[in-house]
Amino acid sequence: MEKKGLLFDIQSYSVHDGPGCRTTCFFCGCYLKCQWCANPESWLDRKKLMFAKSKCKHRETGCTRCEEACPNGAVSFDPDGNLVLDWKICETCEDIPCADACYNEALKSCGKYYTSGELMKIFARDRQCWGENGGVTFSGGEPMYQSNFLLEVLGKCRESYIHTAIETSAYIKNDVFLKVMENIDFGFVDVKQMDSEKHREKTGVGNELILSNIRSLKASGWTGRLVLRIPVIEGYNDTEENMNATADFMDSVGLFEINLLPFHKMGKSKWNQLGKEYPYSSGKVPSDEKMSGLQSLFLDRDIACYVGSDTAF
Repeated sequence: MEKKGLLFDIQSYSVHDGPGCRTTCFFCGCYLKCQWCANPESWLDRKKLMFAKSKCKHRETGCTRCEEACPNGAVSFDPDGNLVLDWKICETCEDIPCADACYNEALKSCGKYYTSGELMKIFARDRQCWGENGGVTFSGGEPMYQSNFLLEVLGKCRESYIHTAIETSAYIKNDVFLKVMENIDFGFVDVKQMDSEKHREKTGVGNELILSNIRSLKASGWTGRLVLRIPVIEGYNDTEENMNATADFMDSVGLFEINLLPFHKMGKSKWNQLGKEYPYSSGKVPSDEKMSGLQSLFLDRDIACYVGSDTAF
């Protein structure tokens, strides 16, 4: 019997998630809780309610379909006609009937279950558009959070000669990490902060397991291509000290490619739609000069450093 996995998005024709044109699958579930996360809907491995206030038509039409559909009394309207959600109740709801009742997509259920066979049909549909170097990228969230399902899909990709890539935090048991990576051709691995306590401060976990997994992968004889990634966050990991520590680590394990991703606020609306306050509302996008200076630090140490979407595939 085929396993099922929960995904919150599938994007065809992606060009920044690995070589060539790709189909990127975004898995639900993540062990980290990064405070700048652009995909907070990925944190839990279950369906989630999202609310886009601007799409609600209650004021214009008097629609109350969502309120009528909710069996738990979590949906109401205030005197000004604004939809009000009891998020504590909504977060435990599994069926999310209010989203099914909303014709305007102000309320939507985020997350859909797929079998490996259903994903393979999507890959077969997209394959003609990938080109010679394209394939499938598994992202998230953390795709290894659903490792059993991921391994089943990867096995079928191998059988179909599909190039595979992954975007991962590498925060997973070592045996699971290595088993998954055996079936991966190209990997992006995040190294968010070299100081473990600072790593825990903003992500909820230390970095020991992540760094250990990277070392183990390099020592395993894995033949794929690995590029480290750092989301550059002002005042957190954008210091020369942290970047030099990262370069020292790369030298120690024999890595020579890194991708620096400037902080952005594109995930802010998702935090709001989940009823959460975005911790980095006042965060600043690093300047081009700042990113260029950090890039030079790595280049001066003979480490290929790509900024933003300029990774050389």
